Amino acid sequence: MSDGAEQRESMEFDVLVVGGGPAGLATAIRLKQARPDTNVCLVEKGGEIGAHILSGAVLEPRALDELFPDWRDDPPALATAVTDDRFMLLTETRGLKLPTPPQMHNEGNYVVSLGNVCRWLAAKAEALGVELYPGFAASDFILEDGQVRGVVAGVAGILKDGSKGPSYEPGMELRATYTVFAEGCRGSLSKRLFETFSLREGVAPQTYALGMKELWEIPKEKHTPGLVWHSTGWPLPSDTYGGSWLYMLGDNLVSIGFVVGLDYPNPWLSPFDEFQRFKTHPAVRGFLEGGKRISYGARALNEGGIQAVPKLVFPGGMLVGDAAGFLNVPKIKGTHTSMKSGMVAAEAIAAALDGDAPAPVLDSYPTALKASWVWSELEGVRNIRPGFAKYGFWGGMAAAALDTYVFRGKAPWTWGHHADHETLKPAAESKKIAYPKPDGVLTFDRLSSVFLSNTNHEEHQPSHLVLRDPAAWKGTNWQKFASPESRYCPAAVYEAVGEEAGNGPGEMHLVINSQNCVHCKTCDIKDPLQNIDWKTPEGGGGPNYIGGM
Repeated sequence: MSDGAEQRESMEFDVLVVGGGPAGLATAIRLKQARPDTNVCLVEKGGEIGAHILSGAVLEPRALDELFPDWRDDPPALATAVTDDRFMLLTETRGLKLPTPPQMHNEGNYVVSLGNVCRWLAAKAEALGVELYPGFAASDFILEDGQVRGVVAGVAGILKDGSKGPSYEPGMELRATYTVFAEGCRGSLSKRLFETFSLREGVAPQTYALGMKELWEIPKEKHTPGLVWHSTGWPLPSDTYGGSWLYMLGDNLVSIGFVVGLDYPNPWLSPFDEFQRFKTHPAVRGFLEGGKRISYGARALNEGGIQAVPKLVFPGGMLVGDAAGFLNVPKIKGTHTSMKSGMVAAEAIAAALDGDAPAPVLDSYPTALKASWVWSELEGVRNIRPGFAKYGFWGGMAAAALDTYVFRGKAPWTWGHHADHETLKPAAESKKIAYPKPDGVLTFDRLSSVFLSNTNHEEHQPSHLVLRDPAAWKGTNWQKFASPESRYCPAAVYEAVGEEAGNGPGEMHLVINSQNCVHCKTCDIKDPLQNIDWKTPEGGGGPNYIGGM
């Protein structure tokens, strides 16, 4: 963290928002609605608002209705009302339609491009006077006298003489009375804030999933605008949580995705290859045949629920959205809860700024959030995800049914979680998995997929993926777990190289192809030693999702 000792250019704001996703934009907008004279700045590491946004998204408009009651008069591009809602159980050869659980009902919801929703919100924010700085990566927070005073941010990689090279300007200080961290799941600064201010004391460990998504254009006769299709079961084993989605939106576009809980035990499992295999199922491939894949992406998802939400405030700042973990896992939605958390935070800041002396810690924010519909919604589904970790697939299904239909979310117990990096079994004790080779038509390899994510990192910047102890990799990751990072990474970033791997002569070592990174954060989460540290790369670097992403 920065103590402000370096000499940098600086700018001053009333409020600084870090992250240009739905939560950050809702925070900035609500602040300007409540207090128009507030000087609000929002920074986003993507080259433009929406560039790093990945979601399969079905939008529940509850928070958006509160923020802009007339939004349907001028909706975001590709917003398609849900027309059909299906929930499937897949075996290896069959697809069985099940009753849709009440948490997953989508009447009144919209299939959207979340990137376009963010671009739409950004235009609304700018019209209200919010200063938006895309391409600015917040690499550090400023800590003075025990309080956060802003962040260090900027477009790295530019030397003082204007050329590009391996040494960098120290960045710009963006200082503020309050700093709101809306970095999304596993944010690099949020992770350090947890440690600096002990924000995770007394709460369950966060648990995560990896979500991968492709955007397809399919023949018109196969397209049903507003179709929402989810599945569980095959191809995942019974000890691994996960499922899929398929959403139809726009003109002949299909968002298809696959989610794998990162508490899976088998180090030979490859979430990316499970996704590719899923598309070959008879109940799935018919949707895609004759179509063309046009984009790909991946990101981690918070799945810990309300029992894993950390302390939300600290001196000088607060956490909103997926930085704190407000995803409703059974509902498979988090945009509405993330936006609402930002709106509640904004109202607390506005009230504090109207006072004679703004309080360094805004305790009114968590108090108001716990009184809102966000808290009651998450409280009612708190046991469903940990039930699968506790009892496996079939036991988890039974526990979810009991919690939903008998206790109606008010069971007299709350189950916790375990940290995902603790769950891998040794490779020698686990079943190897043989994945079929991709056909290049329906199934694909990682590198061709990364190409479709438009991922780019400036050539001369330092790697944003760092081994804290390089010497520890061989004894644990390679010898005990057979290099699981080479399989759990969905972007071919990690490669075990050496004679033992049949990959050329020499001692085994790990090659990190950081230029492939799509910023999913899985390595930061799943590494068994917590030895991989994902740091903020150069501003504007990373994926650049297009179309319906």
